[in-house]
Amino acid sequence: MTPVFDELLKNLKQLPGLGYRSAEKIALHLLVEKPDRMQRLVDSLQQAGSEIRRCASCGNLAEEEYCPICLDESRDTSVICVIEQVPDLVTMERSATYRGLYHVLHGKLSPVNGIGPEELNINSIGERAANENVREIILALPNDIEGEATCHYMQQRLLEGQNVKVSRIGFGIPSGGGVTYADPVTLRSAIEGRTNYD
Repeated sequence: MTPVFDELLKNLKQLPGLGYRSAEKIALHLLVEKPDRMQRLVDSLQQAGSEIRRCASCGNLAEEEYCPICLDESRDTSVICVIEQVPDLVTMERSATYRGLYHVLHGKLSPVNGIGPEELNINSIGERAANENVREIILALPNDIEGEATCHYMQQRLLEGQNVKVSRIGFGIPSGGGVTYADPVTLRSAIEGRTNYD
């Protein structure tokens, strides 16, 4: 192929979930099968890049100063769910099980990778807990070393002494799963996160 095509493939392969074959398929689809879609895609990407920003309150995607969730008066503003990334928020919203507000960290603490509190949207969670009528902070971060370290940092440095309940989402065996195929970390989380059986 041509150097320009190779450059397009290289850039497409950098997108999450796209390998060589998928990138090639998308590039050929846009260039050969549906070239009219190419300009619409380019226009959409440019518009999104210039108009979408982080919500000033929670860190979600927004076109204005605040995102639609923060502006939604039907949400429970007394509960804030802390999540790692925007895709986590999308998954939570799709489940329709949570109607409070969010706080997107855009990562988790990882000193090994040079990610400290300054690189995250983390310090403002303490301010939100103090200044808003918040009764509970739900920590919905991954059940790994960095996720636990991030939760510990928030609890000890940002939320300690605040008149707010801090909870952690439960982890364990997925619905339909069994003990036989669960890894040790999942089993430990399932046992430690158990609740009363009524």
